[in-house]
Amino acid sequence: MTQTSKIALVTGGSRGLGKNMALALAKKGLAVILTYNSKESEALEVVSEIEKLGQKAVSIQLSVDDSKSFAAFFEKVYNILQSKFNTDKFDFLVNNAGIGIYAPFAETTEEQFDSLVKIQFKGPFFLSQEALPYLADGGGIVNISTGLARFSLPGYAAYASMKGAMETLTKYQAKELGARRIRVNIVAPGAIETDFGGGAVRDNAGLNAMIAGETALGRVGLPDDIGGVVAFLCTDDARWVNAQRIEVSGGQHL
Repeated sequence: MTQTSKIALVTGGSRGLGKNMALALAKKGLAVILTYNSKESEALEVVSEIEKLGQKAVSIQLSVDDSKSFAAFFEKVYNILQSKFNTDKFDFLVNNAGIGIYAPFAETTEEQFDSLVKIQFKGPFFLSQEALPYLADGGGIVNISTGLARFSLPGYAAYASMKGAMETLTKYQAKELGARRIRVNIVAPGAIETDFGGGAVRDNAGLNAMIAGETALGRVGLPDDIGGVVAFLCTDDARWVNAQRIEVSGGQHL
């Protein structure tokens, strides 16, 4: 089978940073398969925006906290690859889907911890594993971390720990998938103005100003600051970038 352009699968691509990543990938000439958890209408809007850019796009429902559903999900992906893209492989997996839970270490519940494990670590671990038969040799995986894995702010002990685990996993994936020429990197955004974690960074003026004051470039990040970096990692320009943690924080907490 032959395909006209490379294909990226972006989890959580219907909103926030994932939406920006999906659009940035399309602008780089990639077709996009994006997943959504519950808001199908938002996903379809992103699909429409990508199609207006001249690229093919499809949305599929996926619950990243339900690893038992991943085999059936990739059966859907495989059918779509054949019917819409005239291929049986996609080229890049972007493990973006996630949630933010603010809870001081002493107050973090086991339920909150387990939820973060399932969504932020177990989900991407086994989704990437399940993707391997459908991921093209010479392709790549882009994982998503956080600046909070490098510096610490009270209230994110569990969340940042899961992202630290993803950073370690990235190096192991790069090592073990290297024989297939699959590159694996991880992007670590700093604080970004989105609805993530209840939109606190965007909507709390005091928090926003505090973060801007401790960032070398003097402002809080925007979604547009992140998507292009992820898209770059899914191009031939990044063909020799592998097993790297790339922080995109404007120089936060230097």
